[in-house]
Amino acid sequence: MKAVLCKAFGPAETLVLEEVASPEPKKNEILLDVHAAGVNFPDTLIIEGKYQFKPPFPFSPGGEAAGVVSAVGEKVGHLKVGDRVMALTGWGSFAEQVAVPGYNVLPIPQAMDFNTAAAFSMTYGTSMHALKQRGNLQPGETLLVLGASGGVGLAAVEIGKAMGARVIAAASSAEKLAVAKAAGADELINYSQASLKDEIKRLTGGNGVDVIYDPVGGDLFDQAIRSIAWNGRLLVVGFASGRIPELPVNLALLKGAAVVGVFWGSFAQRQPQDNAANFQQLFAWHAEGKLKPLVSQVYPLAEAARAIDDLGQRKAVGKVVVQVR
Repeated sequence: MKAVLCKAFGPAETLVLEEVASPEPKKNEILLDVHAAGVNFPDTLIIEGKYQFKPPFPFSPGGEAAGVVSAVGEKVGHLKVGDRVMALTGWGSFAEQVAVPGYNVLPIPQAMDFNTAAAFSMTYGTSMHALKQRGNLQPGETLLVLGASGGVGLAAVEIGKAMGARVIAAASSAEKLAVAKAAGADELINYSQASLKDEIKRLTGGNGVDVIYDPVGGDLFDQAIRSIAWNGRLLVVGFASGRIPELPVNLALLKGAAVVGVFWGSFAQRQPQDNAANFQQLFAWHAEGKLKPLVSQVYPLAEAARAIDDLGQRKAVGKVVVQVR
């Protein structure tokens, strides 16, 4: 099979496309014929040795995939050969086949195509877990989404609206904010042209926001935590800005606020029933037209390195997908 390989930590341009042996699934795994793979921010980190997991060399990046089950381990009972599925792989999806533990695999709704499915699991799974289990977002509350035009950001905008929140989308350009507006955002903040803190104060009458969804970190975290409402929750999703911020904990004390970590991958493994329930709700919202994943660019497998680089350079809006077959 063909696979995009990382043989040493480095930039995306060092990745190579080669023929390798197909993986042999273990008893608790399925073998997936990959049709499409989603590109996510962790892919930019894992190839440079900056992610919390460091797979042995050589490995393929790609943390999520959609395709067809081609073999099933004897301990996997909920899947069969021929099933159309989406899978959380951690790495390995930028290849024609990948072996995946059965508990990380979900059937795809019949109406969902492979490119959409490949763009769905990580972004919507992360944002649903963040807003439901970690943020306890309630109808009528105000949700601020930072980096609102990215994959997880747009998912958070859509899910926040589906949960009945007033959504303020923040991004760095008018073009990106237009995408967030189309996804249902009620208010927009261009933080390259105005103070995030001042705009939040204006839009909330000085009360601040109830829930902050932050996949960016850095300076935006510093401003956002100062704009949180009493009993607010700031969700730490990621650090796309490149800087992991530090928290003056007196700010949390003064606002009675909580700074809450979001790690969907571990949640899905530790609480599989809760994760499955989340996805049943997500699939229902998708069927109702409330969730419309934006796949802005599709790259062939041979250009997977460029897909990762474009995402890392923050050139992408919505979700980027590598089409494998």
